[in-house]
Amino acid sequence: MRTQAPAPAYDGRSPFPHAQQRLGLHAGQVALTATIVIAPFIALGTGIWLAWGRGITLTDLLLAALFYIVTGLGVTVGFHRLLAHGSFTARPWLRVVLAVAGSMSLQGNLIDWVAAHRRHHTFTDRPGDPHSPHRYGNHPGGQVRGLAHAHLGWLFSSEPASATRYAPDLLRNDPAMLRISRAFPAWCAASLLLPFAAGWTISGTLYGGLTAFIWAGLVRVALLQHVTWSVNSLCHVIGERPYTTRRHDRSTDLWPLALLSFGESWHNGHHSRPDCARHGRAVGQIDPSAALIRLFERLGWATNVHWQAPDFLQHHRAVAGKHTLHIR
Repeated sequence: MRTQAPAPAYDGRSPFPHAQQRLGLHAGQVALTATIVIAPFIALGTGIWLAWGRGITLTDLLLAALFYIVTGLGVTVGFHRLLAHGSFTARPWLRVVLAVAGSMSLQGNLIDWVAAHRRHHTFTDRPGDPHSPHRYGNHPGGQVRGLAHAHLGWLFSSEPASATRYAPDLLRNDPAMLRISRAFPAWCAASLLLPFAAGWTISGTLYGGLTAFIWAGLVRVALLQHVTWSVNSLCHVIGERPYTTRRHDRSTDLWPLALLSFGESWHNGHHSRPDCARHGRAVGQIDPSAALIRLFERLGWATNVHWQAPDFLQHHRAVAGKHTLHIR
């Protein structure tokens, strides 16, 4: 009887095994994902058309900024640092508030989000990583295709991360998070209807509600989605790598995205110690998410916060130094 030869070890350069395989996609999943991705772009075109010759009102800009900050921090502080990595312990009411705010980003229900992210850390830039830009190899053509996959294509994959395997703590021991996760469609509706209601109330006109729905609702969702997806894609190809990470891990620090991502683009710092509450590890690296966690700690709303050790910078500098481009 012939035995199957073991799969060769990943060399860090080749395409992932089965990367070229076509995936059988569920039609409903594709339709829902496509709607969430495409609708905000249609709204952007509509918003530009409506604003032509009139401009965008201050109300729309302020509402867009408000909802961007609330939902963005819900993802970075709530979904990511609290739920995915346990960087701190939050009071139950704060845990719920952050989970709801993150759910209103329209990036998927929180349990699936956490499971996918934990899987990413388990197999960073190796076979098994759901959104590595190195999936198709490190030659230029493979990198371009890999960036498209890491940024958006992976959302249409029929290989979702198993919540039973990667998020059993939330499934079995956290009924509040399970209820919030199951109510994801309601949070999506609220994320779009609240700006509409606020715009209508403030302006006193239906037109004001419509423009707020477009700019503070759909366009805001699109911007936050693409900033988050850029951490998956760009922050594994372009940027600096000052800290030591695991073999094949190509996470980078990309400063232009730091403010828009609330500190998430200090991705190499994050991968060097995933449970740390602060991702911007060096002096001068702005990290609004860490600042908010610090505020929660001072108010007594967050405990057991994992901050970096004072000697972190001396012990975790990458031997190879800094690199600005990682296409090989």
